[in-house]
Amino acid sequence: MVKVGIVGVSGYTGEELIRILLRHPGVKLNGLFSSSAYAKPIAEIFPDLAGKLDLVCLKPAIKDIVGKCDVVFLALPHTTSMDLVPQLIKAGKRVIDLSADYRLKDFKAYEKFYQYKHKDKANLKSSVYGLPELYRAQIKKAGIVANPGCYPTAAILALAPLAAIGAADFNSVIIDAKSGVSGAGRKKTEVFFSSPDKEDFKAYKVGVHQHTPEINQALAILAGKKVKVTFVPHLLPVKIGILETIYIKKNQKAKIKKLKLVDLYKKFYKHEPFVRIKAEGEFPALKDVVGTNFCDIGIKDCVDSVIVISAIDNLIKGASGQAVQNLNIMYRFPETAGLL
Repeated sequence: MVKVGIVGVSGYTGEELIRILLRHPGVKLNGLFSSSAYAKPIAEIFPDLAGKLDLVCLKPAIKDIVGKCDVVFLALPHTTSMDLVPQLIKAGKRVIDLSADYRLKDFKAYEKFYQYKHKDKANLKSSVYGLPELYRAQIKKAGIVANPGCYPTAAILALAPLAAIGAADFNSVIIDAKSGVSGAGRKKTEVFFSSPDKEDFKAYKVGVHQHTPEINQALAILAGKKVKVTFVPHLLPVKIGILETIYIKKNQKAKIKKLKLVDLYKKFYKHEPFVRIKAEGEFPALKDVVGTNFCDIGIKDCVDSVIVISAIDNLIKGASGQAVQNLNIMYRFPETAGLL
């Protein structure tokens, strides 16, 4: 059994990690750590866990984490994981970080979008971006897996097949993204649903959202050239789920006029257990994916352009479920363990 620890258990991602890992046949949930909820039994924080897990939350002291865990999930706010990761790696532990601290290889981009100086450039170089569908081989051997953001997961999976064959004009890509409010965290979600905004719908961080460079980075690797998408996120008055409608002009130099795009996507994701391609003329809805680790994708070929619609659960495939999927790859478990 792999001994697993979670640092930052009181938020949505920590809660989802616990629920998934309790179903996992190959791991022992051996340590729960929280700066805000230490000394509390986990069943006091999440009452429905009474009788299922009797662990008490501890302070995230490095000595205790190292002593209890083989692999550590860091479900922490951005900018804080890099305080722990160097110590965990030095102690020979493997890390799956759900924050943004190790996602961007260009530390200057990180500092620009997160307004914080990166303090662990050495480990940033060796971290692996944890999108299983694209980086499975690297994830298997990784010491640090940088779990992707929720918006980038839906966007990159929606665009990867087109990027891989050079079919997209990446000067034209527009990502119109909508997310449930749980992506902002538990406290902000509670405030939202008790405010007048709960009946509203709006865009936010237009042109400056921190997930933009993450999307550009992954697609540039696939396309073999610089990519600069237009990404506009919106806040939906629902708790869970992300749906993205993506508009792409075809690369007129690519020979794809006779290519059936649904077949291209099905072939690209043929061996992927958590990507489902809709039949031609069908498109995903949030209800199709909420509560699952699936990414559902629908494609519309408009002759000179393409519309791709993708949907995920932002807390599962967009965070904790994908983190466990990465754990399964790292430790050679069936990739669906704990997730189906």
